[in-house]
Amino acid sequence: MSGFSSEERATPFTLEYRVFLKNEKGQYISPFHDIPIYADKDVLHMVVEVPRWSNAKMEIATKDPLNPIKQDVKKGKLRYVANLFPYKGYIWNYGAIPQTWEDPGHSDKHTGCCGDNDPIDVCEIGSKVCARGEIIRVKVLGILAMIDEGETDWKVIAINVDDPDAANYNDINDVKRLKPGYLEATVDWFRRYKVPDGKPENEFAFNAEFKDKAFAIDIIKSTHDYWKALVTKKTDGKGISCMNTTVSESPFKCDPDAARAIVDALPPPCESACALPSDVDKWFHHQKN
Repeated sequence: MSGFSSEERATPFTLEYRVFLKNEKGQYISPFHDIPIYADKDVLHMVVEVPRWSNAKMEIATKDPLNPIKQDVKKGKLRYVANLFPYKGYIWNYGAIPQTWEDPGHSDKHTGCCGDNDPIDVCEIGSKVCARGEIIRVKVLGILAMIDEGETDWKVIAINVDDPDAANYNDINDVKRLKPGYLEATVDWFRRYKVPDGKPENEFAFNAEFKDKAFAIDIIKSTHDYWKALVTKKTDGKGISCMNTTVSESPFKCDPDAARAIVDALPPPCESACALPSDVDKWFHHQKN
């Protein structure tokens, strides 16, 4: 067990919906800044934003106090990814590694493009369908260098250490061997997922080839360094909220009561009675309207 828990506020698939994270004491925290990057030696934490097979584009709200998870919005409308044939929604558990940041002021030497201003993304390939807001421990296997509208957007490939087959996966070649076609599908998905919205295909560095675990770890460490500069105000966050409760050297650190006040000002927690149809049903409704 990670010791972390989540709390939903307002109704899912609405503009007001938020998922806040709590520590083992039940105190509200930032999933961006307060969850340690490392869960153990060679094991990282991952914040699950989007469960596998779902369509609602949920993400850590980097500019909101405490950085809750919320659904992305474009032109006033909630975002859903299309069911890009032959796939159903996201084809992995999708999320981010906490305490990392792809600096938009830094031009990446591998891609020639600046960072996308978000925590580094993770595609978790294990057998379990995780829950939104779940904090899992992952083993890094490799990385893909995507270029999204001129910005560097790394995609880490990882597996939940609690997966029954985790011991068999130690580097990117194990994914190629044990899940044939999965990495090719991952490139295809990321290349085309914005096309139904009228946008061009995404591009990739390294001719869309996955780099190995050692390379991935180096990239993650560099984004952790950029995050350190961000949270200690050594670099301009350009609107990012660095409010946190644990980073002692950060001028943005607050006490638990201040964090609670942020959450208490929002709509009440979502109860089971507010359960709605699946997000793919919501997406079809959105398309028709």
